[in-house]
Amino acid sequence: MTNNNDPKYQSGFGNEFASEALEGALPEGQNSPQNCPYGLYAEQISGTAFTAPRAANQRTWFYRIRPSVSHKPYVSATSLKTSRFSVDPTTLVATPNQLRWSPFSIPDQPTTFVQGLKTVAGTGDPSIRSGIAVVIYAANANMTREAFYNADGDLLIVPQLGRLEICTEMGPIHAKPTEIVVIPRGIKFAVNLPDGPSRGYILETFDRHWELPDLGPIGANGLANPRDFLAPVASFEDIDTGKPFTIFAKYQDKMFELEQGHSPFDVVAWHGNYYPYKYDLGKFNAVNTVTFDHPDPSIFTVLTVKSANPGVALADFVIFPPRWMVAENTFRPPWFHRNCMSEFMGLISGGYDAKAEGFVPGGASLHSAFSAHGPDTTTFINASKEVLKPVKLRPDGLAFMFETSLMMHVSKWALEDCGTDLQKEYYSVWQGMPKRFNQNKK
Repeated sequence: MTNNNDPKYQSGFGNEFASEALEGALPEGQNSPQNCPYGLYAEQISGTAFTAPRAANQRTWFYRIRPSVSHKPYVSATSLKTSRFSVDPTTLVATPNQLRWSPFSIPDQPTTFVQGLKTVAGTGDPSIRSGIAVVIYAANANMTREAFYNADGDLLIVPQLGRLEICTEMGPIHAKPTEIVVIPRGIKFAVNLPDGPSRGYILETFDRHWELPDLGPIGANGLANPRDFLAPVASFEDIDTGKPFTIFAKYQDKMFELEQGHSPFDVVAWHGNYYPYKYDLGKFNAVNTVTFDHPDPSIFTVLTVKSANPGVALADFVIFPPRWMVAENTFRPPWFHRNCMSEFMGLISGGYDAKAEGFVPGGASLHSAFSAHGPDTTTFINASKEVLKPVKLRPDGLAFMFETSLMMHVSKWALEDCGTDLQKEYYSVWQGMPKRFNQNKK
């Protein structure tokens, strides 16, 4: 891809963008002229139904060297027969137990991004556009003459270890830990690993698309600002010799592959509002209390996927960034709670204020609907005695949460086959809570 070493970006969330790698490659005045400039083919990708309301309608026009349909038939992906990237009910288990994992292991054999995808928890059926899946990736090899697209859902990618150089049909995106990337369903991409071994988290959503949360009483400013979201600029490969390209596809929870003689990244120009994008979490403008108690953690929502029930999200992506804590007469760590939502948490760097130990970068936890959780015993005791002064909370820490209104099952891989990653004694962090009740002492 041209300019792949120094990718350029366009700024804005949900904008209608136009980008061309060759001057004049975008047709003027219409989307599909009888003959496109440079002998290109016009091709549209639709992220929503044609008849979706204008405000929600998403589509992009490509002008590419060859149309995507020029390929051999799909076949079962033989190299991915042992794929654990699925919400097939036979691979999942229902459990209300609080769960926590140590950092997920990096493979000791050559493993690409696609080969390293494993579902931790999920629910639903992508064939009826219902549900979500929490996925981790752990990889150590580049995708060479390969690409992947997911027909089932959007992918929100959260790198934790190592940078990602992502080649997409719209152009290159480079992402480091503390940045996120969203790749909508259907868009082809390939991942290279400039730092070698890499690991991170993914939330796969089967219905609707990500959007910025409403700000309500917060007003016009705060949280994630639209201008800080970056979309790629057109860049193309003109390759039709040598070894065929392999395109992997996830369709109805199964992995397929096909061969074609030309690069899938041959888009010379494009325009539309359906594209991948990235966001730097360091630009999130956190909101918090300046008096007492805690606002709900929804104030840390970066992106949301709305459900049909107003005010209830199919999925929220929430972060807990470095920030000042100034609340008076307040137990400052997260309180004990039982939530109607399911909470999957990961740690990108540093520590987390609700856990004294055990929750470390590259690991994760899952607290399912109405399963009680909160600070561990050590954190509770220490925070109860703390002298409350203004403090910069976890200057080196960045935790996140995938929150959903759905009740997820846990994969057998995450419970049984991920080696020593599952902390089977996690429940013990809440044992030994002191009994402090004394009816004679108000």
